[in-house]
Amino acid sequence: MTVPDLHGRTVLIAGATSAVGLAATRVLVGAGASVVATGRDAARLGPLATLGARTEVVDLGDEATVAGLAARLHAGGTAVDGVLHLVGGWRGGGGLAGQTEEDYRALEVSFTALRHVSRAFEGDLRRSPAGRLAIVSSTSVERPLAGGANYVAVKAASEAWVRAAAQGFAKAARDAGEPLRAAAVILRVASLAGLEDAVAQAYVGLWEATAEDANGSVIEIRDDGDR
Repeated sequence: MTVPDLHGRTVLIAGATSAVGLAATRVLVGAGASVVATGRDAARLGPLATLGARTEVVDLGDEATVAGLAARLHAGGTAVDGVLHLVGGWRGGGGLAGQTEEDYRALEVSFTALRHVSRAFEGDLRRSPAGRLAIVSSTSVERPLAGGANYVAVKAASEAWVRAAAQGFAKAARDAGEPLRAAAVILRVASLAGLEDAVAQAYVGLWEATAEDANGSVIEIRDDGDR
């Protein structure tokens, strides 16, 4: 795969302290992008700083805190060209009866964070010469199981939000009489285990596609590396 030149682009990784966050940071920095890596634990952000990312300790589930992050970046002259949303987690099992409210609320933080981050940086993405918003979702959205109902419900809501963002990007461009420059994309995996680099490459590869082709698309990333 050809790696696009992302010099001059700034990408925010929301929830960057996972293995896929490390992989995405490595690939993005390697492509020349400036990376802003967020997480709630300063110690876990350390390896990302070592890779060259600017790190920010942020509770993305708190709207005011996310707005504060946007304000700090903008005050320093930084506009965001890309958002990769990696806030997530898994709780499940036990059929529908085993889907506890506590488990749902823990998983719901991912969707809440997505809403806060995408609203805070929507203007940046629309104004960018090539804005790219992506989430990592699950193939289980198409094949839900009772034991993962909480998890799939949150992923499905997140996918609907991204599709709405895609429609918003297209409408804003159309209303302004301008070409579409921003794209919102869903990356789906059955499991992230072993696919961290593939997800990172898929996100960076979004800059190889036109916004028209990428916007609103669903990219399934499989174990064999095919999409």
